[in-house]
Amino acid sequence: MQNGVNQMPMTITEKILAAHAGKERVVPGELVSVRVDLVLGNDITAPVAIKEFNKIGVKDVFDRERIALVADHFVPNRDIKSAEQVKTVKEFSRKHGLPHFFDVGQMGIEHCLLPEQGLVGPGDLVIGADSHTCTYGALGAFSTGVGSTDLAATMATGETWLKVPETIKFEFEGTLKPWVGGKDLILYAIGAIGVDGALYKAMEFTGAAIAGLSLDGRFSMCNMAVEAGGKNGIIAPDEITAAYVEGRCRRPYQFYRSDPDAVYEKVYHFDVALIEPQVAFPHLPENTRPVSEAGNVAIDQVVIGSCTNGRMEDLRIAAGVLQGRKVHKNVRLIVFPGTREIYLQALKEGLIETFVTAGGAVSTPTCGPCLGGHMGILAGGERAVATTNRNFKGRMGHPESEVYLSNPAVAAASAVMGRIAGPEEVV
Repeated sequence: MQNGVNQMPMTITEKILAAHAGKERVVPGELVSVRVDLVLGNDITAPVAIKEFNKIGVKDVFDRERIALVADHFVPNRDIKSAEQVKTVKEFSRKHGLPHFFDVGQMGIEHCLLPEQGLVGPGDLVIGADSHTCTYGALGAFSTGVGSTDLAATMATGETWLKVPETIKFEFEGTLKPWVGGKDLILYAIGAIGVDGALYKAMEFTGAAIAGLSLDGRFSMCNMAVEAGGKNGIIAPDEITAAYVEGRCRRPYQFYRSDPDAVYEKVYHFDVALIEPQVAFPHLPENTRPVSEAGNVAIDQVVIGSCTNGRMEDLRIAAGVLQGRKVHKNVRLIVFPGTREIYLQALKEGLIETFVTAGGAVSTPTCGPCLGGHMGILAGGERAVATTNRNFKGRMGHPESEVYLSNPAVAAASAVMGRIAGPEEVV
């Protein structure tokens, strides 16, 4: 579907916000009340929102079909507190007849699961009480993270307030080098502008390299927009998007594109032919450098998965590097498929066997190790290479541990070598 002609030039983000505010146009800095297509909470944020929702005094949620609650952060439940949190979410879902409650056996990592289930689509406006809700911009949706109190109010009313962000355009031109993907492009961009370089801005990714990028790669890019301070990340939908959403999306969807003469706060131009696989050193995602300049950094753990890189393409790339090889004796390799469906597909393709034969451990889908929750905690002085999205101090365990962010190929190669390594050293 294509959007109609606009009288005034707007970016894709501005068009989506205008449509959901019932306005012909919006401008950056404007405060708007918008209708929300989907509201998301998880086992950490939803219990707080439920408590606040009950204080409001309304009898029911605004729309049972437009609320998704996913238990994914501390599940399978790691302790009594996490079990109580999931119980609170489950009982709320039962009370209000919410069809989109996902627990162990049905769940996945929320930002992998919702697109897969067709619960988000192009042109949607989605808010979630999780900072990486910006992931869905890969489908051409406006999606952003909010606090649990905002989540509660939106579950009751179906609306929220937003300030229209200015948009920064990131143009990626040229042909990608081998082993370079969406994760490397977003790490490179964050390294160029810093973790506050797009504070409350829409980050719009365009260019020939983006047009040629798989949807899994696009998810990785938009997922990490928040790591540059972005309000949202977004990519205009195209044929690749259409092939993914057709027959999958549960609601009508709308394709939007920025007008050629839309106004941007800044425009960055990158030649991807100059970008090699990136590694973000502790303790910020902006501390990036090419893997060839990483040095001889010995590691103790590798984590492949998360809402950033736990999709099929990611697992295929990692398994391709690990095929016929063994994980270094000093390294723990832990693999987390993003959803149950991804896990099953990986089983069918023999990827799980490759990981286990190599000496890795494969877990049910969970956010666990990414936030230092469970199933992969680091001890003091230990180092991990992870395909996750944050490497803050103590993010994955002990405050004196270190996390290095990379793409799946670098992570797999590092697991084999026992140190940070590029895939060309292994394959």
